[in-house]
Amino acid sequence: MTTHTQPEPKSVQISTSTEGITTITLNRPYRRNAVDGPTAQKLTDAFLSFEADQSQKVCVLHGTGGTFCAGFDLHEVAKYESQTQPHSQKEDDSSSTSSSTYNGPRIATHERVQGRNMGPIGPSRMIIPKPVIAAVSGFAVAGGLELSLIADIRVAEEDAIFGVFCRRWGVPLIDGGTVRLQAIIGLGRALDMILTGRAVGAEEALSMGLANRVVGKGKALDEAMRIARQLVRFPQGCMNVDRASCYHAAFEAGSFEGALGFEYDHGVEVIEQESLKGAARFSAGAGRHGRFDCEGNI
Repeated sequence: MTTHTQPEPKSVQISTSTEGITTITLNRPYRRNAVDGPTAQKLTDAFLSFEADQSQKVCVLHGTGGTFCAGFDLHEVAKYESQTQPHSQKEDDSSSTSSSTYNGPRIATHERVQGRNMGPIGPSRMIIPKPVIAAVSGFAVAGGLELSLIADIRVAEEDAIFGVFCRRWGVPLIDGGTVRLQAIIGLGRALDMILTGRAVGAEEALSMGLANRVVGKGKALDEAMRIARQLVRFPQGCMNVDRASCYHAAFEAGSFEGALGFEYDHGVEVIEQESLKGAARFSAGAGRHGRFDCEGNI
């Protein structure tokens, strides 16, 4: 009797909409959406495609099976042993400055992908130039916490758990966690999470700014899509230039004056393109009394 094996479902699923919303779905529920090397590559490719598609304006990232992401797949790491001799520069022509002796999946190198740094879990070292919303259900821990931090807005379900659970296994945060987390919630709270590895529930995450919204169980994706639909209706140039200025001030500006200069120089570029038309619409009566039913791309 001939038997037929079912093909493994795609570990990363992508969908786009005519209104400009891309949905990226982690789909390894049998590993609580933990990311292995091939999945990291697919996640990176998915975000690069989102960036390149001018018709797509907002991305929603989520996981299947009631879990956002449990981090890097340690089952894969456990299959390998570390080398006894470090890599030489001749053997490794990547842009990594690490002297790691790890000989397993490429989780400790700064692999270049289309001129961008690819992290162990994929897009963790990228600052995406368009808004990203994470719909967090279940666990967002270890590398999964780091993955959630690439989003601008995190919508958490009431039973969601954030945490540096990799603290237990001697696995460091090498997907931006020590950089992004403190920028989002402050150094003191970040160190509490990073040093202890403790679980942080949705309500505490909301109080510290790690979660932006808390919703009922099974509702995170719906709420994330609702926010995405709101964002796609705004004038995109203005929204994205303000967003870029925030990231520049948080991570790249060398001084307060430099941050203000970046804000002004890039902000004035959209005034003629969008602001003048927007002001004319307001003058004609749109948007009075704080109404938001007047959004529209200009």
